Amino acid sequence: MKTILVTGGTGFLGSNLCSRLVNDGNKVICVDNNYTGCMDNVKSLINNPNFSFIKHDVCDELDINEPIDQIYNLACPASPPCYQGKASIKTTKTCVLGAVNALELAKRKNAVILQTSTSEIYGEPLVHPQTEDYRGNVNPIGIRSCYDEGKRCAESLFFNYHRYEGVDIKLVRIFNTYGPHMQTNDGRVISNFICQALSGRNITIYGDGYQTRSFCYVDDLIEALIRMMNSEKSFTGPINLGNPSEITIKELAQTIVDKIGNEAKVIYKSLPSDDPTRRKPDITLAKEKLGWEPKTSLSEGLDKTIEYFRSLL
Repeated sequence: MKTILVTGGTGFLGSNLCSRLVNDGNKVICVDNNYTGCMDNVKSLINNPNFSFIKHDVCDELDINEPIDQIYNLACPASPPCYQGKASIKTTKTCVLGAVNALELAKRKNAVILQTSTSEIYGEPLVHPQTEDYRGNVNPIGIRSCYDEGKRCAESLFFNYHRYEGVDIKLVRIFNTYGPHMQTNDGRVISNFICQALSGRNITIYGDGYQTRSFCYVDDLIEALIRMMNSEKSFTGPINLGNPSEITIKELAQTIVDKIGNEAKVIYKSLPSDDPTRRKPDITLAKEKLGWEPKTSLSEGLDKTIEYFRSLL
């Protein structure tokens, strides 16, 4: 049995990861300040003897008395409405100070640590699909930069702790992911469309709807995280994790409306500043190094996600 610490463990990805790790027979320590996470996401784990929760802000030093084998660093707001505006400063602090505190803990515990970086580090990509050697096209002073540049800085910290402090690291870049435990007010496109359609409201598309995304179902993503954490020691990444099946936002909206069956009118609003127009991962490296690629079709994943939101609403 491994002892595994998950920061951001009550969030969307974190709670799904905690459930999988506990089900696999590990002891899991979940750390979160519940800023964007939710205790309801881990309610099925609370009474499990192999699960414990610590309410803590990763911007502050984290100390755990017991040995730790692995750390997954997921703590950070990940939806644009959460990390823009007043939360922007908090977001950058969480990315940077959170990375430092997680890395220092890994160093003290001699633990392997995995950083969940993001496709946002590629910005408005000039290369398509995006490969790991692409360095990105990010506006460092834009309204999304708190997240984009915060994650880029965290990547730098991870590799410098690896080079100069001997910390055993893994780094993944996560593309758009969806599924159960997303919040109804999450602000990401799939949760927006589903909640709007289920509530009989207008479907809101920002821009002309021809911008693209590639959506990975959460169970597939969690499988990839675990494979990466347990990959050969010499392989640090970075590695892209996502679904290379590309779809326009307009097509996505229509698919969700058709599945839910409500009469919903699509309305269009201005595209937010610095919102990428294309996003698609090249996952050649993930196939080669992890033997991984997504298994869940968009149709199947949307069915499961719609059922989850239907139970909430």
